[in-house]
Amino acid sequence: MRANQERGATSYHAGLAAEDIVAKRYTRAGYSVLARRWRGSAGEIDLVAQDGDGIIFIEVKKSRSHAQAAARLTRRQMDRIFGAGSEFLATQPRGQLTEVRFDVALVDGQGQVDVIENAFMDA
Repeated sequence: MRANQERGATSYHAGLAAEDIVAKRYTRAGYSVLARRWRGSAGEIDLVAQDGDGIIFIEVKKSRSHAQAAARLTRRQMDRIFGAGSEFLATQPRGQLTEVRFDVALVDGQGQVDVIENAFMDA
């Protein structure tokens, strides 16, 4: 395996591990995780959780520090998540009228999680 392939595989598995850590955190907080890596035609949402009648779309970002992880979220990614989220809502009983929140979960190199609720509120 080449160095680039090894780095890619390592990043992929680190991302999965970060998503697992975040999913467990939401579950411990009393939310139901409905989907992991949910894919629509607009793109993928890392985690989808339920909060009562509402839905939480969660983007997981992992890096050495929370600041570096936050810096990796781009406008293009937010647009992708909005589009995929809209597709997901079409599967819900209330459709686009479903209460929605977009969170960003930042995971640092030690596995510590910092969740920013309603992170896309001003986006």
